[in-house]
Amino acid sequence: MRKALIFQGGWDGHEPAVVAAFFADLLRDEGFAVTVSDNLDCLDDAAALAGLDLIVPVWTMGEITEARAAAVAAAVEGGTGLAGCHGGMCDAFRGTPLWQFMTGVQWVAHPGNDGVDYTVRMVSDDPLVAGIEDFAVSTEHYYLHVDPAVRVLAVTDFPLTPGPHAANGPVAMPVAFTKHWGQGRVYYHALGHRAAVINHGAAREMIRRGLLWAARAG
Repeated sequence: MRKALIFQGGWDGHEPAVVAAFFADLLRDEGFAVTVSDNLDCLDDAAALAGLDLIVPVWTMGEITEARAAAVAAAVEGGTGLAGCHGGMCDAFRGTPLWQFMTGVQWVAHPGNDGVDYTVRMVSDDPLVAGIEDFAVSTEHYYLHVDPAVRVLAVTDFPLTPGPHAANGPVAMPVAFTKHWGQGRVYYHALGHRAAVINHGAAREMIRRGLLWAARAG
């Protein structure tokens, strides 16, 4: 049986416990043995991390020690998958560049805050989005600083709300992408400000496929 670790915490506004439970249910339905931790002590055992098939961070902001970040990075480099969504993965541990290098992205703004109406557009023929149509959401519109090495699966268009960023004109911002870190696979999806945004429809299916893709091949 494949093994996954989910660690949840950080800023409560992103409903970390609820989102972690959503991920856990998805993975258990796919036959994973899932451990959910509400602290970062689970990252102290580098050998245990290296033996996992998948790590799912759900930890917005906060701080991580260099040793813990290095242990996760080493596990992923060795083949453990890494997958997550929204600020739980791309706005975790702002002061740790290694985390940003590994995950491929860092949140910097959500112009208009929550409740922006926008479309998520598929821009790939990858099996991860095959058969999934463009869809509308009303939530935070994430503006990201993105590693140019990522493989983009879906995007959203900026600007939709006024702000200094609008002076740059149209921007197709990644919403979902994959990348590699050594032998490990990394998947990210920008939706997930509330669990209700991702627990149904196209967003749920994209995340389900992303989790399975990132996990170490059985």
